[in-house]
Amino acid sequence: MFPEYDIIVVGAGHAGCEAAAAAANLGSKVLLVTMNMQTIAQMSCNPAMGGIAKGQIVREIDAMGGYSGIVTDLSTIQFRMLNRSKGPAMWSPRAQNDRMLFAAKWREMLEQTPNVDFYQDTVNGLIVKNGRVSGVITGLGHQIHAKAVVLTNGTFLNGVIHIGDKNFGGGRVAEKAASGITEQLVSLGFESDRLKTGTPPRIDGRSLDYTKMEEQQGDAVMTGFSYMDIPKINIRQQRSCWITYTNDAVHELLKTGFERSPMFQGRIQGTGPRYCPSIEDKINRFADRDRHQLFVEPEGWNTVEIYVNGFSTSLPEDVQYKALQMVPGFENCRMFRPGYAIEYDYFPPTQLTFSLETKLISHLFFAGQINGTTGYEEAACQGLMAGINAHQKVRELEPVVLKRSEAYIGVLIDDLINKGTDEPYRMFTSRAEFRTLLRQDNADLRLTAKSYALGLARQNRMDRMLEKQSGVEQAKLLLQTTNLEPTEANEFLKSVSSAPLLQKQKAAQLVLRPMIALAEMAAQIPRLQGILARFDTETLEQTEIQLKYDTYIEKEKELVHKMSQLEDLAIPSNFNYDKLVSLSNEARQKFNRIKPATLGQASRISGVNPSDVQMLMVYMGR
Repeated sequence: MFPEYDIIVVGAGHAGCEAAAAAANLGSKVLLVTMNMQTIAQMSCNPAMGGIAKGQIVREIDAMGGYSGIVTDLSTIQFRMLNRSKGPAMWSPRAQNDRMLFAAKWREMLEQTPNVDFYQDTVNGLIVKNGRVSGVITGLGHQIHAKAVVLTNGTFLNGVIHIGDKNFGGGRVAEKAASGITEQLVSLGFESDRLKTGTPPRIDGRSLDYTKMEEQQGDAVMTGFSYMDIPKINIRQQRSCWITYTNDAVHELLKTGFERSPMFQGRIQGTGPRYCPSIEDKINRFADRDRHQLFVEPEGWNTVEIYVNGFSTSLPEDVQYKALQMVPGFENCRMFRPGYAIEYDYFPPTQLTFSLETKLISHLFFAGQINGTTGYEEAACQGLMAGINAHQKVRELEPVVLKRSEAYIGVLIDDLINKGTDEPYRMFTSRAEFRTLLRQDNADLRLTAKSYALGLARQNRMDRMLEKQSGVEQAKLLLQTTNLEPTEANEFLKSVSSAPLLQKQKAAQLVLRPMIALAEMAAQIPRLQGILARFDTETLEQTEIQLKYDTYIEKEKELVHKMSQLEDLAIPSNFNYDKLVSLSNEARQKFNRIKPATLGQASRISGVNPSDVQMLMVYMGR
């Protein structure tokens, strides 16, 4: 019934979809196995993509030739660029999406991708022979063979849903959990553990009073996520979100449910996300706060369903409902379904190599929440890299590993492999030491050529990146060689409260001034407007950033170079750490478990001190 595939991807969430697309576009024959064909690329929690650091990841996926950015742009109902008041390294795109349209577009794109087959079934076992995976066993009893397998099981591995004192098996509400895989992997020597995540209630938007809330409109400029020319909605069509707040009365009512809370009664063993806590956790941990912000987010163009961002909870349904009715604007709210918590199995990611292949079983890859991450974006980028590397593995090619200095994707995977995680991992800009280099505006300049060389990014994407790169260089040269007279520039400078020119000055020097935006300056100085007329907004923005932050960018590049020297110092795979008596016990244990490939990797392992790394360097004669 089934041919032998190059790669089987288990699970069709964000990680699975990107893994299947990447491997197929590279030329592998892929089977995507999902428990439900109707929930491919489901937005299980909030109907949004991007945000702080997450937006950078989506742009990196797009720059590599992944689909998440394109699908997001095709289903956006509101777009905002966060952190515009800060420097460009902090700018982060975020889109509110139509939940159903997002999933429909993902499925449409996958169905139009050659080399992707689909099959609806549960996978409850792997075919493993001589330390290598060679296929999967399904709930219907099929043995489907492949040269590599990518597991992207999300929250389905032995998932348990909690609502108050009720609990039942499930990977998502109204969807059954998956069993068998964890038990088999543990029997093969893998370490597993439990994590928890949660989701808020869904509300009937017709029952809300928006006059009691603050309106949050989209941006006046629709940047989007994809570097390709994807059709975008008119800015005037954007749907508004709304902001309201909890209060003391809400908190007191929620506390009445604590004695029935699965979290406080110890029925939930898994660790929850530190940076996205439930409302009951917020009240308990931040008892001094008299209110918490709630974002009222529409679920799509043609639905009245509302997502209450900030009100994630597993309290009893009656307590959730009564507490919500005390929130301004929610007095007459009607609930579509309650919030809930979900516990699930994951495998500490220190058991993986940097290609996301498992160390114990050859040709087996993990991506997404199975590795302890949280969030669509974190899952999608792992899926992309797992799909690429599964293809590389079956073709006997070198794995593709992005460095910390190349991408947030590289930071995420490096953190997971070296430090592991005992709580749901979420990406932040603060996790990246080279964030001036890793901006959302230059992901294409950083990654598209690398992906094109692999055969993933297509020619039109490469051409578009080269055109942008050339345009930026030309614009910079024009600004660096164009002298502006005081008579040309001073009226504009006065309008932005900047010091007037006393003599002519290069236009590029004016761009360095903190209050000056290149597009605004070009629009108000006629000669400059003529010189720059042929460049689009994206090119001018990139030109301005490179000019303004050139010194900081060069300093970061120097730091990258210094740190790369450690990265190039390889540690033999059979190195005996036990003979280094001067190592700390913790460092010795972690080196033996993780087996770092380089001194750079060794230096980033949690709990390893600089002195431990120095001992290694001395012993290796460095």
